[in-house]
Amino acid sequence: MEINKKQFIKYTSHVFNLLVYTFSACLLLAALWIIGQVFFFASFSIPTDSMVPTLCPGDYVLVNKLLKGPRLFSLNDAIDHKPLEIRRLKGMGEFRRNEVLVFNFPYPERWDSIGFHVMLYYVKRCIGVPGDTVEIRDAHYRVNGHIGKTGHAESQRQLSRYLKSKYNVEQMERNGCYRAYPFDSIVDWNIQEFGPLYVPSQGDTVKMNHLHFVLYRRLIEWEQRKKLTEQEDGVYLDGRRIGEYVFTKNYYFMGGDNCFNSQDSRYWGLLPEEYIVGKAVRIWKAKDRHTGDIH
Repeated sequence: MEINKKQFIKYTSHVFNLLVYTFSACLLLAALWIIGQVFFFASFSIPTDSMVPTLCPGDYVLVNKLLKGPRLFSLNDAIDHKPLEIRRLKGMGEFRRNEVLVFNFPYPERWDSIGFHVMLYYVKRCIGVPGDTVEIRDAHYRVNGHIGKTGHAESQRQLSRYLKSKYNVEQMERNGCYRAYPFDSIVDWNIQEFGPLYVPSQGDTVKMNHLHFVLYRRLIEWEQRKKLTEQEDGVYLDGRRIGEYVFTKNYYFMGGDNCFNSQDSRYWGLLPEEYIVGKAVRIWKAKDRHTGDIH
């Protein structure tokens, strides 16, 4: 009986130690997974066809957060829609034109001011970086000083051919997808003829005239957390008249590869750098476009 008791205690102790080691290993793996998700890489599912044919709905992409540096912000403030301070740790490089980027959509609730939704992500191709001037001519992207294609060239050619028909233009107008940002008669831009639109870089100065008020009001209000208004004698920031403005952030112009069906910068304007999660570097799980099978 005494032997059985000793064996039982020994066996129980062994099982207990095994459970402790297993639990500790699981905690360590969970901690490493969280650290990896926050600081190194993340996985995102593609929900729409806005990046077809490059990315299809159901594809899973691996996103590199190290390129520009991982972001740090208060999750509680983001969930509670409080003013959010987003800091970025030092990265290894810069976001470049034609890279596919994942970002928080800057207009999750309303179109007249930039907001933040911690779980609402978009994926688009970078068309313009800070300091660029972006134009669309005959549905094709043009970027000052950049030689070579920008965006998905074949999709732009298809859209260009489609818009040569007056009937097709009228169809897109009726569907609300022909006119473009900033939806103001001062420029009257559309997805066929757009810009030039300067993409601000940190430290850039613009004169506060009516055009720049229309183009950059949302960005300035987001940076300053103050109301920007226009009166007959000029532009006012929180009641103080300003003749020029110095940007404190970097911005990007984003475009979907599917030019026919993409809610991108053509419609909502410029993207703050702080909203970019990282660069999509690989499709690690994809859905077969014909069978629907995952592989």
